[in-house]
Amino acid sequence: MSKEFEIAREFEVDAPPQQVWEAVTAGTGGWLWPMEAPEPREGGRGPFGSKVTVWDPPHRYTNRVEDVDGIAEQSANQLDYTVEPRDEGRRAWVRYVHSGIFVDDWDNQYDGAGHHTDFYLHTLREYLTRFGGRPVVGFATFDAAPEAARAPGALTAVAWALGLTEDTTEGARIQAHGPGGRPVDAVVDYRNEYFIGLRTPDAMIRFFGRNHWGHTVGMTVHDFAPDADGEAAETAWQGWLKEVFSRP
Repeated sequence: MSKEFEIAREFEVDAPPQQVWEAVTAGTGGWLWPMEAPEPREGGRGPFGSKVTVWDPPHRYTNRVEDVDGIAEQSANQLDYTVEPRDEGRRAWVRYVHSGIFVDDWDNQYDGAGHHTDFYLHTLREYLTRFGGRPVVGFATFDAAPEAARAPGALTAVAWALGLTEDTTEGARIQAHGPGGRPVDAVVDYRNEYFIGLRTPDAMIRFFGRNHWGHTVGMTVHDFAPDADGEAAETAWQGWLKEVFSRP
């Protein structure tokens, strides 16, 4: 049965409002995934066929789409960002509201969307405060293909393959086991039963435990290094995930 949903979050961040505005409109590849920048006017075209319903830079931006293309679980989707200055413009307060209509498996969809929202907004804050809104140079995103990546313990298998233990908590500095056995010096900036976030001096590497909601584990790489190669990163990490889920 179709049913409306709303997921709202508020936070403050050590970044000026204009930088937040740029991140949520033009710089989405740095923390979410690259999207077409919205046409800067009310009534303009937004990403994924949406329509800009509010455009008040750098304070308010809303887009909405009906009959969501390619997403069978939704018939409407709306994203709303409100940005206000704090500390004479040195910091910003942000309110984010994701709303719409789920048409199937409502409880599961809502639970997954809420947890993903928390992780995405955490990554946005990391992007703003650790990388200063730098443009992403190399971006990769994909889901693991093997059926084992859908199993209840799939994200745990990823953690062990990275070299994380049960005692590895947020803030820990680690040397993860990357593709080809390459060491990856990183900070664990996010970790719970659903997601793992690693931050290096030039990149953020994110693992999504979508197995909790009936899908396969996924990941993204946001690389800001001048020589970053998104295609190479995707090939390397896809191979790494395939190896993880090919183990007996």
